[in-house]
Amino acid sequence: MDREKTSGEGACQEQVLLGPRKMGMRPRPFVLPLAILALCLNLPHVALAWGPIAHDIVNTWAIQTLPPEIRPFFENNRQFLIEHANDPDELMKKDRYERMRHYIYLDKYGIFPYPTLPHDYEQAKEKLGSWRIGRDGVLPWQIGEFSLRLTKAMKAGNWEEVKLDAAALAHYVADAHDPLHTTQNFDGQLTLQSGLSVRFDIHLFDRYSKLFIMHPENAEKIDDPTEYAFQTCLASNVWVNLIIWSDLRARESSTDYGDEYYDRFYNQVGPTVVQEINAAAHDAGSYWYTAWLNAGRPQLPAR
Repeated sequence: MDREKTSGEGACQEQVLLGPRKMGMRPRPFVLPLAILALCLNLPHVALAWGPIAHDIVNTWAIQTLPPEIRPFFENNRQFLIEHANDPDELMKKDRYERMRHYIYLDKYGIFPYPTLPHDYEQAKEKLGSWRIGRDGVLPWQIGEFSLRLTKAMKAGNWEEVKLDAAALAHYVADAHDPLHTTQNFDGQLTLQSGLSVRFDIHLFDRYSKLFIMHPENAEKIDDPTEYAFQTCLASNVWVNLIIWSDLRARESSTDYGDEYYDRFYNQVGPTVVQEINAAAHDAGSYWYTAWLNAGRPQLPAR
């Protein structure tokens, strides 16, 4: 994503939300002032959430959830959607603000279900300050913005942009289903379990993803994309303590993170992982379907 710059006072404002491609038509961007630049550059190096295998699975199975009116377009572009499923992670290498779009540290806002955090961005910014919102992550708002972005691309008939936006939107939606991307203890670093994110997000999928039983529910219309994203993050956050506890228990009688550890870890958290991946595929398909409905049900091309 290209950062937007203006001249005069506020000349160094940077765009925080939106996505990995420059668009001709954009929704209203959210911006943070230059005063936060140093903070953003020194944010903790949060892991990349679900790894490439997980995002490939989500984008693949999201297609299966779609109704017949739009499924052929996505089916014919299946390989494209898979190849670009991890574009937002690649963008982190170029865009200093991309990392914060992949998480929200809900536990920075008090006690579950975090009633002090407004779900409306403007209200959150007014109450808590742009600096804090940027520091603690903007994932649900990013999903809401990208849903609007995909809607506009569909309405404009910009089908190449539609494909890119659909792949990226599904990526952010999948991130919202990763419990470790809803907590400041994302890598177990606060409980002396460093490396937890790699063990949970990457190695479990490398070892066990072929055992997953995938049966996502059919896509359905989402009434409020941003609020739905918040509810998704809250539901994911429920599993954080289970993952942390299971990692500790799995290591109790193991000398390293080998086969014995991973078998024990997966036995504890496997059902949660499979549940969330199925839900992510359903939600990704639902966001695609919702964008098409909100765009006025345009006729989709064959490819």
